Amino acid sequence: MPHSIDLSSRTLRYLSVQLRIRRREIGTRRRRLPPDRQALLAPVHLRCGDTCAQLAAGFRIGIATVYRYIREAIDVLASLAPTLAQAMKTIRRKVFVILDGTLLPIDRIAADTPYYSGKHKRHGMNVQVLADPLGRLVWASPALPGSTHDLTAARTHHIIDALGDEDLKCRADKTYQGAGHHVRVPFRGRRLKRWKRRHYSTHAKTRCLGEQAMATLKGWRLLRKLRCSTNRITDIVKAVLVLHHAST
Repeated sequence: MPHSIDLSSRTLRYLSVQLRIRRREIGTRRRRLPPDRQALLAPVHLRCGDTCAQLAAGFRIGIATVYRYIREAIDVLASLAPTLAQAMKTIRRKVFVILDGTLLPIDRIAADTPYYSGKHKRHGMNVQVLADPLGRLVWASPALPGSTHDLTAARTHHIIDALGDEDLKCRADKTYQGAGHHVRVPFRGRRLKRWKRRHYSTHAKTRCLGEQAMATLKGWRLLRKLRCSTNRITDIVKAVLVLHHAST
């Protein structure tokens, strides 16, 4: 229901302003919902995972109208998402950045091999996340099929190249072994020397803060099990990222 959303009024006002700008640009006629109500509709869907049928009943409009309003709001937000270059300007002021990958579960069958992650043993989409030293979400990448290795995904999105060009220090897990000297990963193996074990422990304490950024994404319930077209997932992730930044 509309009252169950746990986002700040500032976030909703931000989206409402963007929707008003969008309506002026396209010269839209009178609609069933004003911008401030539409600005509530989309976050409820993203934050709480409510279906179009549930929202249609709650807002007293048709299911098709709910779908169009949500899609429009997501498109507007996605267009405002920071690029990797813009994220690098933010990261440049930090001591280091944390790089990690996450799998967003999707509703697919066993035949959809490209989306199956052998690491997580389920179907999903691979998203790379950059977090600051305090674990705050800075940037999220476009979504790739779940079978994509994290290092391959990072290279595909040019994250490794961007870190090298900006000469930025990065912390990551063993998955990113071979990414280059800018990306520091823990030592591999079981029988490590004492100084390597100390390094491993220090690195783990630092890198684990990146899990907070993952939790930020998964705090939006829609991302816990996506049932939409895989072509829409990148825009949904971008929309969530923009709303998160607007609330902080």
